[in-house]
Amino acid sequence: MAFDFEFDHAFGYYSDVKDPYSRKGERYELFADMEDGDSDAGSVERTTVAQVFHTPGKKMLFVFDYGDDWRFLIEAKATGEIAPKARYPRLVASVGNAPEQYPDDDEE
Repeated sequence: MAFDFEFDHAFGYYSDVKDPYSRKGERYELFADMEDGDSDAGSVERTTVAQVFHTPGKKMLFVFDYGDDWRFLIEAKATGEIAPKARYPRLVASVGNAPEQYPDDDEE
């Protein structure tokens, strides 16, 4: 993961980047993969990056920890041939420094 968070909270990916909770557009949620999960969204465990980001320019909002509501905009920059021995998916660009998941409130 590019921002080095621990996966200790629920998360989802949403094509409605302005209002991810509208239940419009494409949605992939961890809730869909959980036993007794209450979600009509697609699976984050069974859906590949290539299935979702098949067109350059496609954007989705990644929402992590619905309580803290961390939001990250993800955009497909390009598609291409798979390079032998390369690891995928790959981060090709990043803007700014990664935030701390659990910042120390005493440090100011």
